[in-house]
Amino acid sequence: MGEQKVTLAQNDKNLHQFIKNLIKDIQALEHMLDREMFENNIKRIGAEQEMCIVQKKNNKPALICMEVIEKLGTNCTWLETELAKFNLETNLTPRVFEQSCLSDMEGEIQDYLAQINTALQSFDAQIALTGILPTLQKFNLELDNLTPKVRYRALMDSIIDQSEGGNFELKLEGIDELHLRHSSPLIEAANTSFQVHLQVSQHEFVKMYNIAQAIAAPVLSIATNSPLVFGRRLWHESRIALFQQALDTRLTRNHMREKSPRVQFGKDWLNHSILELYKEDIARFRILMTADEEQDSLETLEQGITPKLKALQVHNSTVYRWNRACYGISDNGQPHLRIECRVLPAGPTPQDEVANAAFWLGLMIGIADQYDDIREELSFADVSDNFKKAAKFGIDTRFNWIGDRKISATKLIVKELLPIAKAGLKKQGVSDQDIDKYLGIIEARAKQHMTGARWLLRSFTSLKQGFSREEASVILTAQMIKNQNSGLPLHEWPPIHLSDYDSYKPSNLLVSEFMNTDFLTVYPGDLIDMVIQIMKWKDLEHLCVENKAGKLIGVITKSGILEALSKKKDPDQTMLVQDVMEENPTFIHSTSKLKEAFDIVQKQAYNFLPVVKEDELIGVLSKAEFQWITKRLIAGLDHQ
Repeated sequence: MGEQKVTLAQNDKNLHQFIKNLIKDIQALEHMLDREMFENNIKRIGAEQEMCIVQKKNNKPALICMEVIEKLGTNCTWLETELAKFNLETNLTPRVFEQSCLSDMEGEIQDYLAQINTALQSFDAQIALTGILPTLQKFNLELDNLTPKVRYRALMDSIIDQSEGGNFELKLEGIDELHLRHSSPLIEAANTSFQVHLQVSQHEFVKMYNIAQAIAAPVLSIATNSPLVFGRRLWHESRIALFQQALDTRLTRNHMREKSPRVQFGKDWLNHSILELYKEDIARFRILMTADEEQDSLETLEQGITPKLKALQVHNSTVYRWNRACYGISDNGQPHLRIECRVLPAGPTPQDEVANAAFWLGLMIGIADQYDDIREELSFADVSDNFKKAAKFGIDTRFNWIGDRKISATKLIVKELLPIAKAGLKKQGVSDQDIDKYLGIIEARAKQHMTGARWLLRSFTSLKQGFSREEASVILTAQMIKNQNSGLPLHEWPPIHLSDYDSYKPSNLLVSEFMNTDFLTVYPGDLIDMVIQIMKWKDLEHLCVENKAGKLIGVITKSGILEALSKKKDPDQTMLVQDVMEENPTFIHSTSKLKEAFDIVQKQAYNFLPVVKEDELIGVLSKAEFQWITKRLIAGLDHQ
């Protein structure tokens, strides 16, 4: 959950002192490695569970994280906030990697979720486990919804300060496309994950970290659960691209100078020690935050005390490798090293999450037992390529694998990786019951060719045949939560039935949730001849007129064109849009209530309403949208 006692550097002196402490932390870590001071004789596992809080009435984000934590009380040390007010996170207990550790982990997750859901009842809210919440809207990710904690504000302010372009852009393509600009890096909060930790000895860290890199792609491919962003069907695991782009401060330039994003997979194998990762991240990425509490790690070591390496941990928390190196101190006072797998999404259910963890953990041990050095079996270029393809295509991916083979995700997992994972878990002394249960879930998913991403994509596409994008997102989320509460693993989830539709209250809906964002516009200098053809081809009664900056400057109507043509005296006269458009048209803001839109159009001569945000034309509500909304409301009444 990161070091909370942090702040922005107040001045150069403060920053310079932090950098000196950071250098001392590296020196202290090197000292401890040279003297083999680490806890090397035990393996432990742990995890962090992120989740979304949603309103029961409409399954949209509930901005109440601080209220929930207050209700549960200060003794609830396992619960923490996350970036956005609609997120929470739990820290699971570190446990020895053996026997019933996996089922114990699932039991702890279920217990924590039950306690949180009980607290949420008084807020008429509930938990949703998913990589990206389907009902999430762009406006939910404005800085007003940042959790009010110093660390989060410091992080956001620092990233904004270092942004070269001043804005953050998302560009993803899948079945649909998403190209948008956002004013803050809080868009990172769209991601919710299940982060798994494995404690390893200092002697095997390099080998194990490289294995984590090699298996990230196949593990991700069977665990994908985040294909929907703002109602668009994108990558099977859109978290991967969204997270990188959300914190990408780089600016597109004319010259091909390479700069690494703070969210990254890596550029090469690890060769010597964990120090390579830390030194690379310090050298490449500027300091974003400093620690309130200073500690001289070298002096602490001389006193015979294990240093916390606070400066190093603060900086490490602002560089987001998908497999992250972690330093910690065990209860016995000894330092230890962990590998944190950050590729796994939250959900679809706790047992699915633990199944994903079991697969990853089993492969970590099994691959290490089978191959002395994974670098000799795979090129890093192939490993990196595999990871990107797994994020895009999920279970439909074809991998570049050991032996220079091309192999499908399902075949690789069922025929090769599951037996290796099973052997790895057995070597660790994990119970047969746990192995059969959790790896059985992975096998069932692979054989049924079903992941969370495929279930969500199929369901959303089906719902889109009879519902608007916004309605489909709400119904999908409602059914997803219902399935989560049923106790069934993902591969046993039934298809969505349209009878699950629940009526909407238009007074509570926003214009941005129903507006059409895929619409045609014209410029004031366009020929009327072309506009007439466009309106004829597309059967349109109205078109918005915008300038090149995207600002709404008028509306042109079929009736207006006919009237202008009837008054035209010279048949050879060139007529432009600006000659016939209606200037200063009525419009509505995207954050207005839908009821306000109905009130406006009732006073208009036509059912057409441009939607703007900060003077930019971003959508329209046309006759088609109003008919659609009315139809759905009537359908909702039939279900009451």
